[in-house]
Amino acid sequence: MTWVKPYVLVTGAGGFIGHHLVKYLKDQGCWVRGADIKNPEFEATAADDFRLTDLRDIEACHAAVRGVDEVYHLAANMGGIGFITAVRADVVRDNVTMDANMLEAAGQQRVRRFFYASSACVYPKSLQESPDVAPLREEQAIPAEPEDGYGWEKLLAEQMCRYALEEHGLQTRVARFHNVYGPLGTYEGGREKAPAALCRKIALARDGDEIEVWGDGLQTRSFLSVDECVEGIWRITQSDHDRPLNLGTDRMVTVRQLAEMIIGISGKKLSLRFDPSKPQGVRGRNSDNARLRQVLGWEPRVPLEEGLAKTYRWVLEQSRKAEQRIWDAKEWIA
Repeated sequence: MTWVKPYVLVTGAGGFIGHHLVKYLKDQGCWVRGADIKNPEFEATAADDFRLTDLRDIEACHAAVRGVDEVYHLAANMGGIGFITAVRADVVRDNVTMDANMLEAAGQQRVRRFFYASSACVYPKSLQESPDVAPLREEQAIPAEPEDGYGWEKLLAEQMCRYALEEHGLQTRVARFHNVYGPLGTYEGGREKAPAALCRKIALARDGDEIEVWGDGLQTRSFLSVDECVEGIWRITQSDHDRPLNLGTDRMVTVRQLAEMIIGISGKKLSLRFDPSKPQGVRGRNSDNARLRQVLGWEPRVPLEEGLAKTYRWVLEQSRKAEQRIWDAKEWIA
């Protein structure tokens, strides 16, 4: 049988995970169209066709979907805990609009498969009140009590995917991301997540400095490298499993341990100052990967230390470049 190169669309291709996914899909032999409201920030896209477009416009969604076999829908208005807890109305409005538009366009144009990027934020807060939390299983998302704003819109979009499958035959696939990190992601400006924020603070610090950490440091999470995230997206989309799957690791660490790991990687002598008044999300969250292993015969295995070292080196390089640009500007003005 002759293999036919699939034509695929990646929405959010100007963002962190979407940019990495474009590169991964190209390596798999796909023809890739990227769509986003912005270009990738740190390097040029590998997409065959990249469109700057606003997916809150239904006609823009139809234009982006036209002619493709598969859609990987990652576009979202999102950021770290500080951001998504501050602008809930904007996040919900923008994301629900994009999700509904993309599902409608994909269904009407008879796309073969539709992947939706969901989040572990869909899980009930009552199951995440202790740092020593039990891993979260897929079936525990309902009865619903997700994180305010962002979690609600993700859970709604999951249900929309199920309705599109059951009522219109659109083959939808859903992954619930658990704290994805890695190079080429936002690391400053307010939308960054904890690993990137800590890498930036530590990269900019000097021996003897004190690093601020949001929360008391005892909150727990598991973290997933972006390289294994995009591989997992591909595997889930090509599978026959049409219900949401966790996509994360099942190694849980405290935020204090996360910060100490990055300090160890940096080789610096730094102290930590915790600020419980800052947003910190749920007390504990971990991924139960039993169903992922059962469905795919695969799960992420990159050690956290290895992924953090790669991420820290990249953030350090970016910080040095930014510092050099500041000095160059001062010299030019002088």
